[in-house]
Amino acid sequence: MRKLKIYLDTSIINFLFAKDAPEYMDITKNFFDNYLHDYHVYISEIVHVEIKRTKDRERKSLLELAIQDYQIEVYDTLSDEIERLAKKYVKEGIIPDTKYDDAMHIAFATYYEFDILLSWNFKHLANIKKQMEINSINEREGYSKKLYLLNPLEVIYEK
Repeated sequence: MRKLKIYLDTSIINFLFAKDAPEYMDITKNFFDNYLHDYHVYISEIVHVEIKRTKDRERKSLLELAIQDYQIEVYDTLSDEIERLAKKYVKEGIIPDTKYDDAMHIAFATYYEFDILLSWNFKHLANIKKQMEINSINEREGYSKKLYLLNPLEVIYEK
């Protein structure tokens, strides 16, 4: 069976160190330690940009090291089409303009035909309403492949 292609947004890497949310941290570590190899898992340049904005130097270092330690690859590059699609999500009111990076994550995953965008961001990404709205826009824009917006709990027990 084909391995699914998963795009990780920045929240997933952040939750490796979320001591204030131990349950989510444990689930995230479980995903990285026991399930990561079951999927083709990638990030984008957007994740690196968000990490560079982290004000806490120690946290920033931990996030960068996690990407290295787990050997998470950066998938391809950004394009004008990805930006156009992200702006469409904002213009349509699906993603607030203050959360443009979230729109970019979705557009990146759509453009490169990922199966899943994995996130702990329930408000703007990992929820069924957003998934339906995003897939509706994507279809209108000529992207026929469905994108699933999920959290780690929804993929770790799929064995």
